[in-house]
Amino acid sequence: MKAFLGELIGTMILVIIGCGTVAIAVLFGALNLYGVALFFGAGVTVAIYASRSMCPAHLNPAVSFAFMLRKALNFRRFFEFVGAQLIGAMLGAIVLLLIFNGFIEEYESANEIVRGSEGSYHSAAMFGEYFPNPGFESELQVSHYQAIFWEGIGTFFLMLSILYVQRIQEIIKIPAPVIIGLTVALLIILIAPYTQGGFNPARDFGPRIIAYFGGWEKAAFPEVSFGFLTVYILGPILGASLATLITKLRR
Repeated sequence: MKAFLGELIGTMILVIIGCGTVAIAVLFGALNLYGVALFFGAGVTVAIYASRSMCPAHLNPAVSFAFMLRKALNFRRFFEFVGAQLIGAMLGAIVLLLIFNGFIEEYESANEIVRGSEGSYHSAAMFGEYFPNPGFESELQVSHYQAIFWEGIGTFFLMLSILYVQRIQEIIKIPAPVIIGLTVALLIILIAPYTQGGFNPARDFGPRIIAYFGGWEKAAFPEVSFGFLTVYILGPILGASLATLITKLRR
């Protein structure tokens, strides 16, 4: 029960700070890509510090799945962690909706966005994720398969940083949670223009569910059928799994 609560609380904090940062960027234009990346990475660091005394602080179903492949987590524990992470992400999104809903309505009114319509993904993007990033859609074309690749490769490098964090820490003398947060920040800078840079199925799907019931309905999901599943759930799981399999082969 302690580990369940730890994963829940940690993921909730991650979503509140991380998705809250995206909300501030979208609604007020107060942060550019680098600012979002920095604060999102800081949110990951804070979430790990807040929960690691209670649980392994995976805070990410893709990471938990990779550790299950390494036999560091059994099947029952994996589903327990994923359930906690999803609930935590949904609770975090509810908090954000309560805080920002009035500002979101003003933003939608100013930009002639009807919540639930096809174009309302511009405001839903502060919860779930879309490809290409709505802020870069005029500059980039991102196919379904390219989006899967970017989410997968991002999570691949995130998982590598987690697996080698102790070795990295010995070299650069920076605490492990900070290293992981900085890794997330760097990956967001590189990949967010393509897919918003999720690398975490719970961080995406939990807030997406809340957005659906918060009035965005079908607009809470990418236009590509099951894109939320293939890009933002399967992509990160494949990336994290590949990282752990490669590291096992090198032994």
